[in-house]
Amino acid sequence: MAYKPFDLTGKVALVTGGNRGIGLGMAEAMAQSGADIAIWGTNEERNQEAAEKLKAHGVRTYARKVNVANEEEVVKGMTETVKEMGRVDSIFANAGIGYGAPSFTEMTTETYRKVLAVNLDGVFWTLREGTRHMVERAKNGDPGGSLVGIASLAAIEGAARNQAYAATKGGVISMMKATAVEFARYGIRANAILPGWIATDMTSSAQATPAFAEKVIPRVPVRRWGEPEDFGGMAVYLASDASAYQTGTTLIIDGGYSIF
Repeated sequence: MAYKPFDLTGKVALVTGGNRGIGLGMAEAMAQSGADIAIWGTNEERNQEAAEKLKAHGVRTYARKVNVANEEEVVKGMTETVKEMGRVDSIFANAGIGYGAPSFTEMTTETYRKVLAVNLDGVFWTLREGTRHMVERAKNGDPGGSLVGIASLAAIEGAARNQAYAATKGGVISMMKATAVEFARYGIRANAILPGWIATDMTSSAQATPAFAEKVIPRVPVRRWGEPEDFGGMAVYLASDASAYQTGTTLIIDGGYSIF
């Protein structure tokens, strides 16, 4: 008999920043495993393109324009997503931006606030609203749910010139641990994923820099950039019943970079 917990049929996953990069990589894998997918993004055209791509896997999809840095949009977005999809079983708070500065001493308050608004406030509001929905379900006899915050290696390693980004990602880890403890009684799990050097739009400038190709990527034991699809398996696992006893953890996906 085949092992069934990875079958996501009947489950609904919400991915913020789900129209490209890591978000889309996770969404595609979950769709291939049978999950219905809701994606949020700030670019409506890319949202629709991603939704059509996901729909090709034979699942229901819902795309909505949501700026997670806006609390009102997040609150309304969660209400409408639940209304449209019927429920949300897992939430991947993936939307993020990566602005830095030539030096910490040159980093402006504007940059700091901008990064904080998306990477930390956005995760907070998204998961808070999702948790409300899951707790309500649990109180009505339908417990369970998976909350996933996409952090970064920057949260646990020294990210020079990226103090604002690193601070937000460290905050995500702490947020997930606190949530894991508080809501385990409702069957809700909360975990963080820490990507390493991944080939996405956010890292496009680094990908084009010879120094990265010569000095950084050779330090990755698997000797390549990570790709969005490298996050598919972990997404399916965390959205599935196979991870029923996994909560409060930080899961590193970096090709071995952090240990070498």
